[in-house]
Amino acid sequence: MSSDDAVASGRAETTSSEAAELTGDRDIEGAPLVVDTLRKEFGGITAVDGASFEVEQGTLTGLIGPNGAGKSTTFNCITGLHEPTAGEVYFQGESITGLSPNAVCNRGLVRTFQIARELSEMTVLENLMLAPKQQRGEKLHNAVLPGRRELVVEQEQELLEDVWDTLEFFEIDHLAQENAGTLSGGQRKLLEMARALMTDPEMVLLDEPLAGVNPTLEEKLLDRIHDLRDRGRTFLLVEHDMDVIMEHCEHVIVMHQGKVLAQGPPEAVRDDEQVVEAYLGGDV
Repeated sequence: MSSDDAVASGRAETTSSEAAELTGDRDIEGAPLVVDTLRKEFGGITAVDGASFEVEQGTLTGLIGPNGAGKSTTFNCITGLHEPTAGEVYFQGESITGLSPNAVCNRGLVRTFQIARELSEMTVLENLMLAPKQQRGEKLHNAVLPGRRELVVEQEQELLEDVWDTLEFFEIDHLAQENAGTLSGGQRKLLEMARALMTDPEMVLLDEPLAGVNPTLEEKLLDRIHDLRDRGRTFLLVEHDMDVIMEHCEHVIVMHQGKVLAQGPPEAVRDDEQVVEAYLGGDV
């Protein structure tokens, strides 16, 4: 955590031992992401009301709930877009509460958005080239001084190989030289996930990645998510399609009115009477 982030958030770094005392029985060392009694208020509105949950390593975990349940606000608090009113967020055993989005990303936790946020006037390839962290060319002296420019070019060539591998993995390499703004909605979702992966994250938060995606691209996206999970990535997925959640997630968290209503394996959540009443609305 940088000094700038500490000043901006008004919070001190929390050590693992201190965090263990704050979270009680929560295993902040064993689970990569721990959300502990998270609360977010906007004026007189409480959007997230004491939500607590964990996401286990190497899993695809679903986060569901009706509109207004607090899912997106929870994502925003986890990833630094909002500072929580109360509660803590731990990633890899350390508090990231109140850190800026770029600081959270540098820790290895990234997200996608419900509406893809591509750089529309840049090519697909250029969108991916911008994503990796700690690029030498970001520092002016490396880009212009004799002897350093060669190092920048060398790194760019290495990144370019990684970009092409990622484009091929997501099967959008044929679109590499197209402006991102010309892509279809589904292709933009593939691009956004590919760009997130170029930051080499430990965990990815996906906010409705399948919304507006045709069935063919939906299947492709799900295949890519499973491939990445099998390689050790961890995913937290917000999705309204219950069939997708029940068929693809190992663990499901249900939010309702800002609180965690239930959590567990898909079968247990599906049969939970409170969930049926509050969210699923009848026989499942």
